[in-house]
Amino acid sequence: MKYYNSKTIGTTSVAALLPKVVEELKKEGFGVLSEIDIQATLKKKLDKDYLPHLILGACNPAYADKVISIEPTISTMLPCNVTLRELESGDVEIAIIDPSVAMGAVGNTDLESAANEVQEKLMKVLSNI
Repeated sequence: MKYYNSKTIGTTSVAALLPKVVEELKKEGFGVLSEIDIQATLKKKLDKDYLPHLILGACNPAYADKVISIEPTISTMLPCNVTLRELESGDVEIAIIDPSVAMGAVGNTDLESAANEVQEKLMKVLSNI
């Protein structure tokens, strides 16, 4: 089962693409609550070298409120992760969690509508990059 959707962009870098990703998320009502630099963190903690790789914790407050109201512990699955990572080829992959798959694991059918709506918004972000 595929748990994410992705797109690969050539002739760019993670740093150059980051503002565009944040801008497109904002257009769909998402803010970035957290940014984790995998490359820097794993170098510092494990002295391992990685290509540039960021995890953005994206949140749409209206949908977060909606799903938490339905299933309070769904907060363990929030925010929606968006990753940007440089590939060996030099291209950059943008990957976005599929909230329909993630929330489907909970088994609460009341979450389906919100998860599908968030998925549509995230797919719009991906298509606009």
